[in-house]
Amino acid sequence: MSEYPELLHTVIDTTVPRQSAEFYRQLLGYVYRPGDEPGADADAEGPNWLVLTDPHGRRKLAFQQVDRLEPTTWRKPDVPMQLHLDFTVTDTGELARQRRRAEELGAELILDRTDDEDEPLYVFTDLDGHPFCIFVA
Repeated sequence: MSEYPELLHTVIDTTVPRQSAEFYRQLLGYVYRPGDEPGADADAEGPNWLVLTDPHGRRKLAFQQVDRLEPTTWRKPDVPMQLHLDFTVTDTGELARQRRRAEELGAELILDRTDDEDEPLYVFTDLDGHPFCIFVA
């Protein structure tokens, strides 16, 4: 028995779970939990809950369908981020490569802070408007 709860996965609200899951699957190299793969949808409208795991089967992200999302207006205070994901890379060359990949997958760059010597980073929004950062650790 553990003294503390264990984080199972992070759940992301989305209006289109398959689209969001595919974005992060391709961005991060994750795989679908068995039974969540494309084509396994029993409902003609698609799944309302999907889980991605790492290649070892450890849950990482889940996608929960919601009827409506109001994208953040971050850096303006109207609609706060509430939560965002941070991803790291090893160097600025890899940071530039991951920027290209993220944008090819449909991410939108909302902040370029690659001139910061201590922590060069990009802030993007995913297909649902959720912010995420990629930075040099």
